[in-house]
Amino acid sequence: MSKKIILILIFFSCVNLLQAQEYSFGIKAGGNYSMGGELEAFTPTPSSIGVFEANSQFGYQAGVFFELNFGKFFVRPEVMFNVLEAEFDLPGYSSTYSIEKLNIPILFGYSVTDKIDIFAGPAYNNIMNSSLEGTNNPNTTIVVQDTPLAGQIGVKWTFLKRFELDLRYEHMLSSKQATTYNMNSTLFTSNSGSLTRISFDDPRLNQIMLSLSFKIGDSESNTGRRRGRGCYF
Repeated sequence: MSKKIILILIFFSCVNLLQAQEYSFGIKAGGNYSMGGELEAFTPTPSSIGVFEANSQFGYQAGVFFELNFGKFFVRPEVMFNVLEAEFDLPGYSSTYSIEKLNIPILFGYSVTDKIDIFAGPAYNNIMNSSLEGTNNPNTTIVVQDTPLAGQIGVKWTFLKRFELDLRYEHMLSSKQATTYNMNSTLFTSNSGSLTRISFDDPRLNQIMLSLSFKIGDSESNTGRRRGRGCYF
């Protein structure tokens, strides 16, 4: 059997699968609260000034989703632009640590009731930009992870038919790794001397995410067909 025939069969199988199942798609946006981050600061001697933990800050995310239902179970891939921030209170200067990433979770869920769903699944994180204020070179990119994988778990509530509110936790699956960066010594001063270098012992930021989703279309949108057999277009 030729490759063209196989591709055609796969295409029509996918179309039939979508027609046979309930599905929805739409947009979403919300805020997040970061957790984690740890570094150690040094003077030129070198001598350690101390270990500093990041202060959690609020960030935001926005993107799109597609959900395919199989009875009470569902699969929900999403594509999100995610911005996280944390702050280090270093000697003489508060340094903001920020991460911009493309967050792509594939979630597997179960409908507890008509309005309440629980879900969990892996997420792929593509770091687009990461920085720490006060590095000697302002364009220094902070190494955030050694693997792009994370895990998510959460719950969502459907209301007014087309709106969803979901709360989830994302935990980075990368390992803790230390990387050294030179700092602008004119910004940081302490009783022990100027801060000239840091060891970013743990650059990972886990997060709690709260998002509001809106269903643009679903399998019920075509009123001329039964539930699960329609098409939004």
